[in-house]
Amino acid sequence: MAASTLVDLLAALGIALDVAVLERLEWLGQELLRWNRTHNLTAITDPAEVREKHLVDALTLLPLLADAGRLLDLGSGSGFPALPLKIARPDLDIVSVDSVGKKVAFQRHVARALRLSGFSAVHGRAEDLPVMPGYAGSFDIVTARALGSLPLLARLASPCLAPGGRLIAMKGAEGLAELAAAQAELAALGFFCTGQQALHLPLSGAERHLLVLAKNEADQKQGGLSPNI
Repeated sequence: MAASTLVDLLAALGIALDVAVLERLEWLGQELLRWNRTHNLTAITDPAEVREKHLVDALTLLPLLADAGRLLDLGSGSGFPALPLKIARPDLDIVSVDSVGKKVAFQRHVARALRLSGFSAVHGRAEDLPVMPGYAGSFDIVTARALGSLPLLARLASPCLAPGGRLIAMKGAEGLAELAAAQAELAALGFFCTGQQALHLPLSGAERHLLVLAKNEADQKQGGLSPNI
């Protein structure tokens, strides 16, 4: 894979960040690879691929987060998209949750090293988060990358979303087909799609779809499920 700078890769997607932010992101990618040598955190070991498929891929969410104040990353793995988003948007309050201890340990290490305030990495299962103090009904955005099907994500996100909150599912080339196949089940869960953004990663050309789902307002107020959207 041809080398390209992070600033060039982001520019290809219309994203511009300060030099200091870019430096912290580059450090994150390097630190991931350093830890990976002994902790096996990611199958991606080429620095250029880490730059594109971890850092840039995570930051494709940025244009959709303009009004967000609190974000939850379900099944965050080693902290993607949570960590790049926190570095690029330090004002965001971000919680990430993952069941693999060594991956959560890496996230906590990065948060300490970069002194990231308003960032919490939770070691546990996504389905257990709503019963923990301070998490139920409190997130403007819930997101997940490669965690599971859209109906599964909707079930996990539903108790965590604040009124008016959105679920943003990060999907690959199959995203639109999955959305079409899941429409009825999503409707039964009280969710509907409000928009989607299609893009290609700038080096590999890998296809991505960001699917934005919202919960029926009446369903949120009543706490029940509405079969008709």
